[in-house]
Amino acid sequence: MNEGEREVPLRQAQEGAILSRALRDASGTVLLAQGAVLTAASLAALHRRGVEDCWIVAAAPPDAAGQAQADAVRQRQLERLSILFRATPPDAAGAGLLALLRRYRQGDDA
Repeated sequence: MNEGEREVPLRQAQEGAILSRALRDASGTVLLAQGAVLTAASLAALHRRGVEDCWIVAAAPPDAAGQAQADAVRQRQLERLSILFRATPPDAAGAGLLALLRRYRQGDDA
């Protein structure tokens, strides 16, 4: 095992995780290449194929500069949403979409 990777059960793998090793089926066929980013669709397909474990790139511990940069990017994204939806009436369907997008950008699970 490399220092920058860890093995996780597929049921615990999360969307956005990056594979540190290729995923293969029992016959050796590559299902997902090394470096692939896991998505909801790929996780579901791997579950259907009976894949139990995967190796992912271990996340580096957060640093203050990286966190500050991520916060600044998130703030710009939220400001952009306000601009894009500026003409949306509060009772329109677009207002509901805006609320969902804001929650997504802020990282809220609810």
